[in-house]
Amino acid sequence: MAVFGAEIPFAAHCGIEEIGSAEGCTRLRMRAGPEHANNLGIIHGGAICTLLDICMGTAARTAIGAPVMTIDMQAAFLAPGRGDLFGEGRVVRAGGAIVFTEADVRDAAGRLVARSSGVMKKARGTG
Repeated sequence: MAVFGAEIPFAAHCGIEEIGSAEGCTRLRMRAGPEHANNLGIIHGGAICTLLDICMGTAARTAIGAPVMTIDMQAAFLAPGRGDLFGEGRVVRAGGAIVFTEADVRDAAGRLVARSSGVMKKARGTG
């Protein structure tokens, strides 16, 4: 399964799929199942971080037209995640090789679950 033109096997494994995009912005959904839960029955923070990371990475990749790698990421968890989650990644500033990004994850009711910022670097050997 491709996510904005790139094969990301881990995204498929996690149930993450693209919803749409605009210039410098990508929107994704994670179809959460029991395998995404922690011992409290809410979505595991690692699954939420994965969605945040892929949101930021896809926004960066589509902005600069090349694969990227995460070199720094901070995440804040603001509410428990339950059910399907929706993420939006945005480019804050893009240079030639470094892209500054942000992402939000919300639940189906629109409540903010988590927010992140990240720095992406153009992957070597990509031009």
